[in-house]
Amino acid sequence: MSNIVAVSDMLVMAESIVKSNFYGFKTIEQVMAVMLVAQAEGKHPATVVQEYDIIQGRPALKSQALLARFQMAGGKVEWQEVSAKRCCGTFSHPLGGSLTIEWTIEMARQAGLVRDNSGWTKFPEDMLSARVISRAVRKVYPGCILGHYAVEEVMDFEPRKPLNMGPVERVEEVQTEEVVADGAYHLFIPGNDKPYASYHTTDEWIEGYCLMVNRISVSPKFSDAERAEKLDLLKQSNIPITAEFDAYTNIKLKGEIVKAGGTITPPKPEPLPPTGSEHNEPIF
Repeated sequence: MSNIVAVSDMLVMAESIVKSNFYGFKTIEQVMAVMLVAQAEGKHPATVVQEYDIIQGRPALKSQALLARFQMAGGKVEWQEVSAKRCCGTFSHPLGGSLTIEWTIEMARQAGLVRDNSGWTKFPEDMLSARVISRAVRKVYPGCILGHYAVEEVMDFEPRKPLNMGPVERVEEVQTEEVVADGAYHLFIPGNDKPYASYHTTDEWIEGYCLMVNRISVSPKFSDAERAEKLDLLKQSNIPITAEFDAYTNIKLKGEIVKAGGTITPPKPEPLPPTGSEHNEPIF
């Protein structure tokens, strides 16, 4: 059974997950990000919310999920001690050998991790065991976690800070005769080499593109075949732009197209009638 899920279905699931507040995700974009990870790993997108949290904007594996992956891949663990002061375990895998890892609350203090009202003061045993699991699995058999960090590790990362570029000197703009396009992201319509519109961000471009999709989708002038043909022509005209988008932006574009009334893969249009199909005010 394939685990590939249509983007429109993923959006419905993401909206439901955010509204439920059950898994702690705050935005649809957060859920979509981890669902894309699930798709890449060959899993159903809905299962990923059981394994991941979003911490400081980063997807992170829950330590229980990290250990479960290790054991399902053939790994074994033998705990020597699990307490609020010390956690120690021996992890082994046929492909990675055996390794004993220890974490103590004193080690955490020396690393500057123990802070007031943090997880280290509220749940020290869980924090210590999570550190042991993540370090051991990463050393013994990293293939089962694909470079991901545990939730408890990401919680201790330093927050991302804006880069300090020093004092800013104001430079007056110099007006030139050359007219520059309003934005770097151009929107094209079929049959025209010049941009129909230009936008500064991919989000603005997607909004403009989907407005055009909506105009075509709701127009009573077109048959289903004509509508599909025009949507496909619009898509083809803008491939040079969408080809530069990253995977997440393309996923978002597809979702917005569906919301606008379009389809991700328009059906092949049927032949147009020989007469009577002309319109006085075409969209393009």
